[in-house]
Amino acid sequence: MQYAKNVLKGIFIGIATLVPGVSGGTMAIILGVYDDLIHSISSFFTNWRKSILFLGQIGIGAILGIGLLSSLLETALSKFPHTMQFLFIGIILGGLPVLYKKTGTGTKRPISDYFLFALGFIIVLLLGSDPEVVTTMASTEGSGNFLFLFIAGIIIAVALVLPGISASFMLLALGLYEVTLRSINTLNITFLIPIALGILAGTLASTKLIEKFLVAYPSKAYMLIIGFVGGSLISVYPGIPSGINILTSILAFIIGFIIIFLLGKKGDAY
Repeated sequence: MQYAKNVLKGIFIGIATLVPGVSGGTMAIILGVYDDLIHSISSFFTNWRKSILFLGQIGIGAILGIGLLSSLLETALSKFPHTMQFLFIGIILGGLPVLYKKTGTGTKRPISDYFLFALGFIIVLLLGSDPEVVTTMASTEGSGNFLFLFIAGIIIAVALVLPGISASFMLLALGLYEVTLRSINTLNITFLIPIALGILAGTLASTKLIEKFLVAYPSKAYMLIIGFVGGSLISVYPGIPSGINILTSILAFIIGFIIIFLLGKKGDAY
């Protein structure tokens, strides 16, 4: 039963990873598995049997979520951009209560916490660009392309591990979102392998450091994460819709918020 639950949680994490502005790490927190994920990765070589079992369950679910919905998401984004963007905004806002709870309550919050919130907000705003030169570099052939995609994978890994920074948003910021989504749908192995290797290397290198930061300074870490999330809202916001899009956007926002809010409550219970 627990195996099935972990696979299902992995599917939600995989779906979240595909959505620009929505963090797979944040989804893992909402579902109550983030700490276990980080610990399983950081202690992989000391307790590899247990780590492989847990990471395999989450990983299978994530691969299923990405594989089954990448094509559908690509189509929905092209046909219903405003509705989908407001769905994403609802998802992002629905996860904020869980994140804020992680900062701790009942004590006066130091000014440094608010500074870190502002820092996270500004960092994500600065990343919100779409340089065409990067897309061109990613589409070229040769060893230079492999190295570039490997480095991009390392950068994306930090977004995957650190809650609040969406891996898909990072792809968007690097100019790689559309080409990556297309490569997943067409199984472009020459593109996906170097990205995957970079993500693996970056995840193993950064997880231990992030785990220590979250344990030693939880209030500051999660205020920084909330800043990341807040900044991503600005980038995801598509503007005021018109016509029938007003109704569908409002409905999508409400649905996204309620689903993630309820998942957050259930995540606390697991």
